[in-house]
Amino acid sequence: MTAPLATPTLTVQTAANPADTRDAVAISPSVHWIGALDPGLRTFDIILKTANGTSYNSYLVRGSEGVAVIDTVKESFSAEFFSRLESVARYEEIKYIVLNHLEPDHSGALPELMRRAPQARLFISKKAQVMLKALLKGSEFEFTSVDTGDSLSLGDRTLSFLHTPFLHWPDTQCTYLPEEGVLFSGDVFGCHFCDPRLFNDRVGDFRFSFEYYYAHIMRPFKRYVLNALALIDPLELAIIAPTHGPVLRDNPRNYLTRYRELSQPAFNSEVGADEKTLLIFYISSYGNTERMAQAIYAGACQVEGVRASLYDLEGSEVAPFVDLIEGADGIMFGTPTINGDSVKPVWDLLSSLALIEVRGKRGAVFGSFGWSGEAVGLVEDRLKGLKIQVPLTGKQVRLIPTDAELAECQQFGVDMARALRSDD
Repeated sequence: MTAPLATPTLTVQTAANPADTRDAVAISPSVHWIGALDPGLRTFDIILKTANGTSYNSYLVRGSEGVAVIDTVKESFSAEFFSRLESVARYEEIKYIVLNHLEPDHSGALPELMRRAPQARLFISKKAQVMLKALLKGSEFEFTSVDTGDSLSLGDRTLSFLHTPFLHWPDTQCTYLPEEGVLFSGDVFGCHFCDPRLFNDRVGDFRFSFEYYYAHIMRPFKRYVLNALALIDPLELAIIAPTHGPVLRDNPRNYLTRYRELSQPAFNSEVGADEKTLLIFYISSYGNTERMAQAIYAGACQVEGVRASLYDLEGSEVAPFVDLIEGADGIMFGTPTINGDSVKPVWDLLSSLALIEVRGKRGAVFGSFGWSGEAVGLVEDRLKGLKIQVPLTGKQVRLIPTDAELAECQQFGVDMARALRSDD
């Protein structure tokens, strides 16, 4: 991609409260915010709490040879979107429509926009073609797919594309305006925080919302975050313009730095490059699974180059364990069988692993049982469903483990630790 120009100095007058006027808000010499505010939203996509509501950020870029619209809004907020768009442009001026991401909160107003501006050409990422058809059933649009290095000309303004998949859908991309150093980042660097003052140097304190959003939206895709940062780092940045939350015009690189910090395992600085880490979690009704866990831990500690840790699930909340698992190479779960199943703390921890990248880690399961012993197999199946490798068949003991069975458990720990070293 062509090297960008130096970051411009921006002296843009902005509206005091866009919610009062439904007018567009200038964010740079050629860019206006034409999005919508949703202060009453309290839950987004079922799983995210939104104490401050959210915004659906859309942008209009004006060049000497036409206008481009970047992302739209949720369909129920179309009236605000079109009012703001009409305050700064005519529909016949729109040359391009760019969707950085196709979820309905960004593409909801697209069908009506295409009806009002039929001459506009739609641009989406190379991974978005199937999704476009699925999301906009009954509507057929011509489109052009783009990739990193592709660009569009608006005369004296250029839109350049960066393919940033899985942030947080396969189709996501960023669009960059080099002449003014504006990055339209899609969901990256966004958050669910609605404040009509719009800019990060004017709104209230949104740090919690920024990191909460990262934890629930971007955290499972940390390696893709780092790939995207490698593309974005060389760019001159005056403004980061995400699709949710404040427009980041004050020290935008601080947000790149924070994303990088959040995307790198904290424990790496304490573990040698040639060491593997193994976490052993257990919960025990009568102490039998605990005895197995202690024997397995003792065995794992015998293997050079493996740092093993033992944790009782009864003694902690789930969240800290999720953080530990994210940076570990191997995980083991010890569970009794109660009523033909594993127990709730184990399932709570397993269900929380959807928040992190666990594919390719190695796992194993063990436990004591009285009657049927289904728990070990059920947990093994869940690990496999999470794409965790399970190199050892689960270890089970009926009721109280004998000395011989504890010796087998110790060997089970040795075998698991060696499995972690097998790639060396």
